[in-house]
Amino acid sequence: MLRLTNIQLPLDHEEGHIKKAILEKLSIPEEKLIDFTVHKRGYDARKKAKITLIYTLDVNTSINEELLEKFAKNDQIKVSPDMRYNFVAQAPEILTQRPVVIGFGPCGLFIGLVLAQMGFKPIILERGQEVRQRTKDTFGFWRKKILNTESNVQFGEGGAGTFSDGKLYSQVKDKKHYSRKVLHEFVDAGAPEEILFVSKPHIGTFKLVTMIEKMRAKIIELGGEVRFGQRVDEFHFDEQDADGNKRINGLTLSSGERIDTNYVALAIGHSARDTFEMLIKNKVSVKAKPFSIGFRIEHEQSVIDDARFGGNAGNPILGSADYKLVHHCKNGRSVYSFCMCPGGTVVAAASEEGRLVTNGMSQYSRHERNANSAIVVGIEPVDFANKDDASDVLSGIEFQRRLEETAFKLGGENYDAPVQLVGDFLAGRKNGEHGEVSPSYKPGVKYCDLSETLPDYAIAAIREALPAFERKIKGFSMNDAILTAVETRTSSPIQITRDRETMQSLNVEGLFPAGEGAGYAGGILSAGIDGIKVAEAMALAMMA
Repeated sequence: MLRLTNIQLPLDHEEGHIKKAILEKLSIPEEKLIDFTVHKRGYDARKKAKITLIYTLDVNTSINEELLEKFAKNDQIKVSPDMRYNFVAQAPEILTQRPVVIGFGPCGLFIGLVLAQMGFKPIILERGQEVRQRTKDTFGFWRKKILNTESNVQFGEGGAGTFSDGKLYSQVKDKKHYSRKVLHEFVDAGAPEEILFVSKPHIGTFKLVTMIEKMRAKIIELGGEVRFGQRVDEFHFDEQDADGNKRINGLTLSSGERIDTNYVALAIGHSARDTFEMLIKNKVSVKAKPFSIGFRIEHEQSVIDDARFGGNAGNPILGSADYKLVHHCKNGRSVYSFCMCPGGTVVAAASEEGRLVTNGMSQYSRHERNANSAIVVGIEPVDFANKDDASDVLSGIEFQRRLEETAFKLGGENYDAPVQLVGDFLAGRKNGEHGEVSPSYKPGVKYCDLSETLPDYAIAAIREALPAFERKIKGFSMNDAILTAVETRTSSPIQITRDRETMQSLNVEGLFPAGEGAGYAGGILSAGIDGIKVAEAMALAMMA
């Protein structure tokens, strides 16, 4: 099988043109071509009037070896790599103990699935509820302002990624093709097959709900166990050595039940703040890390489509347009777009009472009126470190909480979000009612001065960045665009440090930090990839 890259065709090309392009690229007659499949399809929209599709194709001919020799110096014609996933171990028939996975977001889901597929019968503990009950709880919060602190956008089956755009692409270097394993498992669970080849695959919330249920059923069928409403309140360890290292030997749940095990995957997500505190109390190796803070910005999706695609806006192959923006400011800060949701909504993502957090979500169709994304400013531990205790690695959490409490108060202390027109924000005016863009945030909004919600350096950076983004996307800093505060959960404020080879905590043998909450992923796909890596490491450790 040959892999052909950079096959460019017009946006409106006919079906037979792909075959024609293959024959021309390889300079072979049609009878030599056996078959082909599309491995990847992207587009180049730099020239809006002449958008092209770019294909990567896997091609089989009757003269593959001859063609490889002929095109040996052509980087666009190579042997197709073997992208099948191979398990690293198989559990013995009799297990002396079972591994435990804490958290059932994308990372925990794939740790549990891969361990189950290898025969290790994992016990998976999720503090939130199963995905359908969790959906009811979350929609109840949006409609009635009743927050369940254990079942919400952050906590529950599927993790925070369930209420998102369902993006399935990342910048992770993936030489072992773990991403294909993730995508194939999603397709097997009901995702559209196009996620295997489009350049920016996504699923959306409602499709994710049914997929996660099917994947959970597969884990259980393979001997795994999934428990909901099971918060871990304590870890237990063997006596530590002279260097402060120790081995985990069990855990205790909020119900008081103890589970004995020497193998625990910690896939808790970036909002499990009480668990972070418990780790520090137990002297598990943790360090503060950078994250970002800012707002959600909303435009009508048609504005973004026109700016990105021009006359080709609305083409079904292109779908709703997205964007990715970054600006380096005079004050040394960087402002960038994050978690862009075409045709979506801004959602309430609080997990603690008296604190307000926003996020973005969209369905597979991306047919809602507005586009939204986070516009955030990168910050470092030096920006939020506890001045009285420079070693306090949880100071980032306290910094997040202060911002979330301020947003809650400005919104009216009822989970309505503070919002402001972009024009008013840039001009430093107090507030004004919405114009062409209606805010999508539920439960509701209150027009405020958003300069009160973030530190001065962040406000200055965003005010500088929005006009710069206008030069890239016409209409981006339009007066009627809406800013909604506050976005604080862009990534975990800590990293639970681990060994690169064994994937185990630097000072706790048998504890495997994983995914976003541990500081090793950012998004559904990268979290799933990290989950597979951790499952492999756990399996090898258990077989040693």
